[in-house]
Amino acid sequence: MSPMSGGPVGGITVAETSDATTAYLWGEIDDALREQASTALARALGRNLPVVLDAGQVRFIDSTGIAFLIQFCRIGQEEGLSVILRNAPAIVTDVLEMLGLSSMFQIVETTPAQLDERSPSADWAGARSAS
Repeated sequence: MSPMSGGPVGGITVAETSDATTAYLWGEIDDALREQASTALARALGRNLPVVLDAGQVRFIDSTGIAFLIQFCRIGQEEGLSVILRNAPAIVTDVLEMLGLSSMFQIVETTPAQLDERSPSADWAGARSAS
């Protein structure tokens, strides 16, 4: 739906595979998604598997959205889980860098060709810590 029709302008969708949980963030990531963020966090961390936060479709993120990413990463690390930030656009990475927080994330980029040929576990092979 479009914003004019009153439909959602952003969201968080969780997909589960046998080797990982992926939270897809899309559109506007802000305070309106607080309930979706809590549900995604509980669902992903409850599986005790590596987590991918795919931000490739994010158009806007506010402080609440950044707080969600940070919370996800910290709780995941406390639980001993790998948490990867995948395909984050500049609007996300620039804010993390500005706040001095980019080093807490494993960041991976995926080209469109790689999307068809890999499983979520391939993200961990290509993960790098941001500097």
